[in-house]
Amino acid sequence: MVKVFNLEVIILAGGKGTRLQSVVSDVPKPMADISGKPFLEYLLTYIATFEVSRFVLSIGYKKDTIREYFRESFQGIPISYAIEDEPLGTGGAIIESLKYIKSKSFLLLNGDSFLQVSLRDLQRQFQENSSDIEMVLKPMEDFERYGSVILDGESVIGFQEKKYQKSGLINGGIYLMKTSLFHQDFPRKFSFESDFLEKNISDLKINAYLCNGYFVDIGVPSDYLQAQIDLPKVVGV
Repeated sequence: MVKVFNLEVIILAGGKGTRLQSVVSDVPKPMADISGKPFLEYLLTYIATFEVSRFVLSIGYKKDTIREYFRESFQGIPISYAIEDEPLGTGGAIIESLKYIKSKSFLLLNGDSFLQVSLRDLQRQFQENSSDIEMVLKPMEDFERYGSVILDGESVIGFQEKKYQKSGLINGGIYLMKTSLFHQDFPRKFSFESDFLEKNISDLKINAYLCNGYFVDIGVPSDYLQAQIDLPKVVGV
């Protein structure tokens, strides 16, 4: 195991998975079955190899399915649950989850995608850059399902809408951020991506961390089916 320093992790796991209804209809999207185990278990298993100090799972749709499966800890790492009784958007879910975060920075991940990244190296770069946000980007070729991220050197300066790109950098859905960026004056419901990141991009020090590790987003059936083959090999469970 590779220890990271006092890293607390928020995972947004409240999604319903509308586009997956043809293959996954009875559980929250992060609990979609991947070769006999829920997708979220692969994600937690990988993150646990870095000996993080806490998981905070933001849950909403069929929340008891997640809470009853993982209970109070995973591989000895405590789990807290931030409950969305109504959809709060990604931003509102983060604010709710921060009630359980005690450290000056935290890691944020989406509960329906996986990117094989070194959290130790990410944390080191975050500290060296004195970033407000260290944003993990994945180089990709021939894609149109994702928007892309614009850089000036290592600094994130803009976002492009989804369109076909021969090559570019996509948002890997992983952020290491200062806890102090968020406060209770935020609205109850908002989008972290459009209402916070995009609107405040010129005022924040957002640095890019490029990662070429294995990536999968199970949001559509074709990638969900590919994950059945790949994830057990990548994570080793």
